[in-house]
Amino acid sequence: MRDKVFSKKVFIKSVTDNLKTLYRKTLEEASQQELFQAVSFSVKDVVMDEWLATQQAFDKQDPKTVYYMSMEFLMGRALGNNLINLCAYKEVKEALDEIGLDLSVIEDQEPDPALGNGGLGRLAACFMDSLATLGYAAYGCGIRYRYGMFKQKIADGFQIEMPDNWLKYGYPFELQRPEYCYEIKFGGNVRPDYDENGNMRFVHENYQSVLAVPYDMPIVGYNNHVVDSLMIWDAQPKEVFSLDSFDKGDYAQAVEQENLARNLVEVLYPNDNHVKGKELRLKQQYFFVSASIQRALERFKKSHNDLHDLPKKVVFQMNDTHPTVTVAELMRILMDEENLSWDDAWDITTHCVAYTNHTIMAEALEKWPVEIFQRLLPRVYQIIEEIDRRFVMEIRNRYPGNEEKVRKMAILYEGQVKMAHLAIAAGYSVNGVARLHTEILKNQELRDFYEMFPEKFNNKTNGITQRRFLAHGNPLLADWVTEKCGKDWITDLSKTEKLVSIANDPKTQKEFMKIKYENKVRLAKYIKEHNGIDVDPNSIFDVQVKRLHEYKRQLMNIMHIMYLYNQLKANPNMDFYPRTFIFGAKAAAGYSTAKKTIKLINSVAEVINNDASINGKIKVVFIEDYRVSVAEWIFAAADVSEQISTASKEASGTGNMKFMLNGALTIGTMDGANVEMYEEVGADNIFIFGMSADEVIAHEQHKDYYPMNIYNSDEDIRKVLNQMIDGTYSTGDRELFRELYNSLLNPQQGQVADRYFILADFRSYANAQKKVEEYYKDTENWAKSAILNVAHVGKFSSDRTIQEYVDDIWHLEKVRVNMSGF
Repeated sequence: MRDKVFSKKVFIKSVTDNLKTLYRKTLEEASQQELFQAVSFSVKDVVMDEWLATQQAFDKQDPKTVYYMSMEFLMGRALGNNLINLCAYKEVKEALDEIGLDLSVIEDQEPDPALGNGGLGRLAACFMDSLATLGYAAYGCGIRYRYGMFKQKIADGFQIEMPDNWLKYGYPFELQRPEYCYEIKFGGNVRPDYDENGNMRFVHENYQSVLAVPYDMPIVGYNNHVVDSLMIWDAQPKEVFSLDSFDKGDYAQAVEQENLARNLVEVLYPNDNHVKGKELRLKQQYFFVSASIQRALERFKKSHNDLHDLPKKVVFQMNDTHPTVTVAELMRILMDEENLSWDDAWDITTHCVAYTNHTIMAEALEKWPVEIFQRLLPRVYQIIEEIDRRFVMEIRNRYPGNEEKVRKMAILYEGQVKMAHLAIAAGYSVNGVARLHTEILKNQELRDFYEMFPEKFNNKTNGITQRRFLAHGNPLLADWVTEKCGKDWITDLSKTEKLVSIANDPKTQKEFMKIKYENKVRLAKYIKEHNGIDVDPNSIFDVQVKRLHEYKRQLMNIMHIMYLYNQLKANPNMDFYPRTFIFGAKAAAGYSTAKKTIKLINSVAEVINNDASINGKIKVVFIEDYRVSVAEWIFAAADVSEQISTASKEASGTGNMKFMLNGALTIGTMDGANVEMYEEVGADNIFIFGMSADEVIAHEQHKDYYPMNIYNSDEDIRKVLNQMIDGTYSTGDRELFRELYNSLLNPQQGQVADRYFILADFRSYANAQKKVEEYYKDTENWAKSAILNVAHVGKFSSDRTIQEYVDDIWHLEKVRVNMSGF
């Protein structure tokens, strides 16, 4: 593989040997899952050589290493992606063909590792792929969730959360590392003590603890022999079973430690609508942060004697506010375990930690009740108290007499621990993830911090890996791009610019549209198999797939579909190009409005899809359990990409980039990275609608938006809203969707009507959708615009994003891996 000669014979023997060793079976006897395991172990064997060589290169070259701290890593399936990056996909496919096996079928046996949920986790996965491909030393640090967030089932249109048991058969691409386990302590009390020199030290006692045990997953770089590591932590009890407690009849106490450990790693984002949920989330965050820091310091100390040099060799990048306890935990370890002074520990910490902000909305910036934080992490809380005391002193010195600054910026205030404030006070870098997002942070949400620390703030527009979302997810288009542009786009996405010169060519356009059609056929088959719905590949595939949240406005999308349906019913002979609307989304288990939106989508689908009178002109499909492996097919098939968040609310978005990469045209607001996509692709190749970020913010500040005025004056909108509560889509149940109706017109006390401006933007959205329909009828120009989207997507590669992090924040050096000994 790679620069070695690939031997089909050797590979096939490796697969058959694995079947014999693992299952005592032959090729003919093995199940598809057993074949997946056997093939994966054969691929892992090759990866292992490069992983070992990479670790040896790290030991020899001693490069600075980034520890990417993230609550989630939405990796997607590993087998196909590893083969792509090993440059062995086609060779392995041919080898398996020879023995009657289908690589695509085998890939389908792999579960998506349930380690993430949305854009935050997928970004982390793309970043790890780019770090390895660019040749930088990196560890992704997270949790080995046993059941992920949840596996989504749709029953009677409602979302049902089921355990996502992705580890049921074992996972071939992980490697347990019990030799690197660390104790993590919760609760108890802290008392001061003095060493023999009279120095005060703090003793943590009467605590509960678990052991953090890492499982490493290889992150294979593209064609460069570099294999970085995803280091995800499992929790195990210090004492598996207390026989003494059991013999005394205290059966719950006998397994208490085991339950504590198990609960920590069961699920991603446990429901925190109650105190126990909040406690569990905080424990999870501290658990993986503490373990990761302990591992990083152990690695550093193996070849360095002076911890003051830590910033030269280690950087902790905190991916959003979840891991920002990194600041205080690093301080704790440096002071309590390494015996450094406060000033030395602070100097090291503030040169080692950097913070990425992923949200504009203030309520999403994590805050913890002091009571919970102090009780669960008593020593860490003491350290935060001191950081806050010194920081408030710094604020007061800078702004004498301005207590409003203290109120807005303090880390501890009104009984809360404000984690974003901790990250900004300590971090040497604070970055947003799209230019508009960063400007809003600087001018709005984090304005006071920007005024005080302007040098810390910078922008790093997000990106995606073209290796997964084009090379693997859309092989037909990938081969076509290679034919037109050469193969260098795989590591330099700007090479697709060569398509600009041929975008007007009719032959090129026909080739592109043929590929799009074949990908639509592939997705249509999936929809038929999983949803039982027949969709026409000649219709416009209009797609919105993303985490379900009110600001992402899936509700506006389905309301527009209701509006179109009303038009068709009133005017059966109107000129209307057939449209297939495709949704995919998970709603957080405790998020009632989002879950009702899923129910509304499915209820509207049930009515429209079964109405023979409209002759299939509209179809509505909700893809169950949306995940990376399904996303690859959806992106490849989409004609229209719905990026319709309320302007100023989406930090960046990365789904928009994946659609663009695959030649879909965007309908969207000037929000997040859409702004930069508009600049790259040009106004003629994107459909922009709605209020600007400035207009939205002005309405919010002036409190001068009254959606009831729109309801009263717009008959079409009024009809759609009334249909939510007149039983049209709920078999006569007028209350089923009352919550959605009220959120737009009659909010609960203290809440804002139509907070995300759905009614305000509705007409602009409907008009833009009409332009989409008219433009799609012009096949040549649509094809040209689609090709130009692919041509101008270069900026949105995560390779570019990571190189900017390296140049401006991390200052890493490339690693050279020598395979001569393997």
